[in-house]
Amino acid sequence: MLNLNSEQKIFLAKGVTDLRKSITSLSILVAQEFELDPHDRNVYVFCNRRRNRIKILQYDHNGFILYLKALDQGKFIWPKENESDLLEVTNKELGWLLHGLSLVEKRSETGEKKYYSY
Repeated sequence: MLNLNSEQKIFLAKGVTDLRKSITSLSILVAQEFELDPHDRNVYVFCNRRRNRIKILQYDHNGFILYLKALDQGKFIWPKENESDLLEVTNKELGWLLHGLSLVEKRSETGEKKYYSY
């Protein structure tokens, strides 16, 4: 079961990730490509090219946990790669994504809702 608290940040790796990668390869990706510490207890979410599988990498006390969600049918609505490689989302937005819904960015300082294009 995915165990998240309000202090943890959740990062989506935009675009495509080769999900043949294991815990070690994904943690190296976090460290080298995103220049973040994979041991920092944040959550990192990756999606495959076909957008039917997601892997979630999390460090918990003394080791890594790797979750896999594979859809029987349909696709995840996944953000395309553009300016930055990572997208920070809330726990609620991760839940939307895992249930097949689109992500809506939090309201900006002007109060406008921004929508991601897929």
